[in-house]
Amino acid sequence: MPKVALVETKPSRTNYKKEFDEEFEFDQYQLCSNPNLKKVLKRDCDIEIDIDAYDWIILVGSDALKYFTPLNSVTEYSGKKVEEKYLPVINPAMLAFKPEAQRTWDDSKQSITEYITGNKQDTIITEYNAWGIQDTAEANAFFQAAIDAPLGYIGLDSETTALWPRDGHMLGLSLSYEADRGAYIDTECLDEESERLLQELFDKKIVVFHNAKFDLAFFEYHFNFNFPRFEDTMLLHYLIDENPGTHGLKALAMKYTVYGDYEKGMYDWMAQYRKEHGILKNDFNWGDIPFDIMKLYAGMDAAVTFLLYEKFIKIKQNKRLCKVYENILIPGCRFLTDLQDNGVPFDAQRLLKGQLLMQEQIDEAIATLYRDPAIAQFEAINGKDFNPNSTMQLRQLLFDFLGLTPTGKKTGTGANSTDAEVLGELASQSKVPGLILSIRQKSKIKNTYLDKILPQLDRDSRLRTGFNLHTTTSGRLSSSGKLNMQQLPRDNPIVKGCIKAAPGHKIVAMDLTTAEVYVAAILAKDKALIEVFKSGGNFHSAIAHKVFKLPCDVSEVADLYSMQRQAAKAVTFGIMYGAGANKISEEVTKNSGTPFSKQDAQDVIDDYFKEFHMLKTWIEENKKFIMQNGFIYSFFGRKRRLPNVASTDKGIQSHSVRSGLNFLVQSAASDINLLGAIDMGAHIKAKGMKARIFALVHDSILAEVPDDEVDEYMVKLAEYVQMDRGLSIPGTPVGCDFEIIHQDYSGGKFEKMYGDQLS
Repeated sequence: MPKVALVETKPSRTNYKKEFDEEFEFDQYQLCSNPNLKKVLKRDCDIEIDIDAYDWIILVGSDALKYFTPLNSVTEYSGKKVEEKYLPVINPAMLAFKPEAQRTWDDSKQSITEYITGNKQDTIITEYNAWGIQDTAEANAFFQAAIDAPLGYIGLDSETTALWPRDGHMLGLSLSYEADRGAYIDTECLDEESERLLQELFDKKIVVFHNAKFDLAFFEYHFNFNFPRFEDTMLLHYLIDENPGTHGLKALAMKYTVYGDYEKGMYDWMAQYRKEHGILKNDFNWGDIPFDIMKLYAGMDAAVTFLLYEKFIKIKQNKRLCKVYENILIPGCRFLTDLQDNGVPFDAQRLLKGQLLMQEQIDEAIATLYRDPAIAQFEAINGKDFNPNSTMQLRQLLFDFLGLTPTGKKTGTGANSTDAEVLGELASQSKVPGLILSIRQKSKIKNTYLDKILPQLDRDSRLRTGFNLHTTTSGRLSSSGKLNMQQLPRDNPIVKGCIKAAPGHKIVAMDLTTAEVYVAAILAKDKALIEVFKSGGNFHSAIAHKVFKLPCDVSEVADLYSMQRQAAKAVTFGIMYGAGANKISEEVTKNSGTPFSKQDAQDVIDDYFKEFHMLKTWIEENKKFIMQNGFIYSFFGRKRRLPNVASTDKGIQSHSVRSGLNFLVQSAASDINLLGAIDMGAHIKAKGMKARIFALVHDSILAEVPDDEVDEYMVKLAEYVQMDRGLSIPGTPVGCDFEIIHQDYSGGKFEKMYGDQLS
């Protein structure tokens, strides 16, 4: 029997011998012998273990994995062999708050046992599985064989020198047309006949990508290929498991195929190459990888994509999920590929001026801070300059020296927090926290946005960034890449002001209004709430008027009964997001500036549900369904799996139920917006319009539109967004607010605030 060690982070109550059914003997170690430490850092580790004395070492949790290997994600490698003798596994302690991880824990234990008992061996990848082609005739023969292959689908992947088509080129393409085999073809050997054969292949077969949006962009930009029919194993897996962070090709290969971490050899080579040449990880050029190294990794990418498709395609048997995939995800992928290529229009000169302007403001704020007598006194006492970026110094200044009253918010280590929220609250006690907060905010705008955007602009002064279909559980889009368009600064218009349409164009923004409440009213079949929408006018005023029986016209509510309107608004949105009386009390007090007690909030909630009792019934029915089934479907067919309703922790359980209720309205409202944008994108193509949709930001659709197309664009977009897709009130479509912004996304606020400084 092999000699085995098990390493956990610190002493725990888990009986690992029992967990592994005493199938094998092992010695048990801890990275840190102190069981009271909340977070174990490397400096806390006092483990003494002779690695060479063991055949296998089980690593429990991410801390142990990171200590012994260069890897970070224990979830990704749980139950897999790493570096000859390490067997990572998730920490079973997480099962208390993540019951959904039980299957991973059980499967990992079984896999580890099989490795140790000799019943499991790693698959050896050979040139039968993955090979390289650098000869034109051989490449063309391979493409012809793929065309003639009996199966109606192929796996396709690309290897590139950059993440964006305009920033680099395609090194090669990987193709698989039969199980367990894939070839990597160097693009240098392709000729006109190769391109003809490839287009014939793409016309005849279903082309399966993993992350199609990425590969489509490169194939279309560099080769002008068309893909009449394509599928995406990443999006298919999103239907199987909607949780973020689970859709990477390597992770899925390790989970669903026998090939495991087939990338390891290439990444080992890269690490050694970087070390020898002094190259930082982010500066490494994939073009430096030798073909003979790349071919195995790249060929397996296509082969694994092919295998995953054969496994995942079964999800289409679920009719609801199939509709989501075919009617939303695949068209959405096509639309977002085009949207990303449109790019966000920036004014480079404004960015340059914005950098200078913001630096002046930062310098002024810093000078004001250091002129404060308190800072001079603090420096004199400590015998060194004050560094506002030092959390330790800042904590000493605010709480020890100035004697400010902490807000109660703590860091993970139990210390008083000094984050933006805390500094904002402390500003009422002293001007110093406000100055530091101002410096932080302005520095973030300059460093995170203005400084980074400018060098990433393409020659046409547009920024190509990413929008994602698969990173949220609700189905709402996210943004990532060169710029997160979902997180632009709100309080300062300088970044939005640099997003500027070309001459003769306007930026047109369309916002859905109260869409989630609209969805809830329809799903709940609440006649009273539906009637509020039918009556028109200001929605929140109408709700307040109805709930509080206000003795005035609806149009007068905002002026005469602002508190009641604020309370009605807080309850409306609070109900959609599962807020209770405490939260609503806080919201109304914060936004109105007038105390609004928990009892006041509860009274409003009770009155609200008396008026809209069908909404209450609908909420309770769905809570019951979620508790009984552990999942729920949205109107358009998305599935939200909620295994934590089985948790014995009532807080975790109730959060899971609230997540399910939020999902019902968020998902449907988001899909209404996305489907409208998809249809508008198709209309623009079909009609040859010059308008370019360049971003979807929360409930907004942003486009750069020629002056002579603005009217048509707004009419058609409203038509598509408000289209009756089975979720609408007859005669009263979901609200669309259009804003024709003169030329920049700030709506002129940029020039109004800084105009005299921009000349």
